Amino acid sequence: MLQKILSEKINIWQKEIHSVIKNKGQKVISEVTVSQAYGGMRGVKGLTCETSAVSADRGLIIRGYPLTDISHISPEEVFYLLLTGELPDSDAVNDIQNQFKNNQKVPEYVWKILESMPKNSHPMTMLTTAIQSMQVDSIFVKKYNDGTPKTDLWKWTLDDGITLLSAIPIIAAGIYRMRYNKGDRIEPDKTLDWAGNFAHMLGIQDEDFKKLMRLYLMLHCDHEGGNVSAFSSLTVASALSSPFLSVAAGLNGLAGPLHGLANQECLKFVLDVKDHFKTVPSDEDLKDFCWDRLNNGRVIPGYGHAVLRCPDPRFSAFMDFGENYIRNDDIFSIVQSLFKVVPPVLLEQGKAKNPWPNVDAASGSLLYYYGLKEFNYYTVLFSISRSMGIIAQMVINRAMGIPITRPKSVTTEWIKNNT
Repeated sequence: MLQKILSEKINIWQKEIHSVIKNKGQKVISEVTVSQAYGGMRGVKGLTCETSAVSADRGLIIRGYPLTDISHISPEEVFYLLLTGELPDSDAVNDIQNQFKNNQKVPEYVWKILESMPKNSHPMTMLTTAIQSMQVDSIFVKKYNDGTPKTDLWKWTLDDGITLLSAIPIIAAGIYRMRYNKGDRIEPDKTLDWAGNFAHMLGIQDEDFKKLMRLYLMLHCDHEGGNVSAFSSLTVASALSSPFLSVAAGLNGLAGPLHGLANQECLKFVLDVKDHFKTVPSDEDLKDFCWDRLNNGRVIPGYGHAVLRCPDPRFSAFMDFGENYIRNDDIFSIVQSLFKVVPPVLLEQGKAKNPWPNVDAASGSLLYYYGLKEFNYYTVLFSISRSMGIIAQMVINRAMGIPITRPKSVTTEWIKNNT
């Protein structure tokens, strides 16, 4: 069903893009300064991304829908939206859920590889190793080697993508139980949805935690095409590497402390506040604590964003969840207090262009509340979710015939002589 709907839409999208290239192909959409060239290309418009955009004033927008309008939908629904540009009806949701359930299997060699790794392996190392090992079963690779037309490669990208999305919650949950000595792996429950099943396999049997996983895996699904994880995956995929290798490449980027590790850094800060005061501090005491930190040249984790000029709507969604489901918890209470205290402090300091919280300021405290306290596992959760957006973008890029990514680099000598 999904492939049929995409086949119809892709023809329309291809005509639209060909028209844009024909009529506007010579238009300039960005200039690049020397500072940007040395500064990680921040702000340079050099890519297209159909699945999502980030607005400074509204936050993440998925296929034209502001996140605040769709934070209630399931991961299966957002995956369909990312791929097709439309919200699914119940038949389409059931179709995706059935595809995931029908592919709920992890090859035995994956578990043997994971079991052979050092006991202190990082969970992200285990996850990306497992994903890469599944390359051997890639339908995309087989079809490419058989000489399938490039115009059909999107179908096999989607096929591998469904296989990966079906397996990644099972692999991730297995890693959690293996790495942290939680007992034997828990088999999937075919009566549960994608996120609820992941919570079940982790072994945290709490219905509210299943609700949190549905929210968490939906909120982190996509964030334009230029972030480290998406850009890395799409660059590798542009060389026609399989989705397994491509997704693993992006998730290795997500494992970096400047990208996907931010939520655990934010939680560590909240726990430091708790340890310092031994309780939930007053707003005045918390304000003094933040000023001391800033005056010592340190930042307030979770506050400030390179693009947003408003509270991250993903933060707001997590805060709404916490206010509805969490009671009498010091850690979440500190998160609430920081939201009141930190933005005015940062505004008074005058250095932050955006004093508002991003998603990482809240997410870790919710995981901690439900007993998921292994900090270095948090990025695995992020990875499960972000894989949806990465795969959707790869499918679209293959359908649109986007060529290999190959920007031009210049030397410092060239800049000195030509600018």
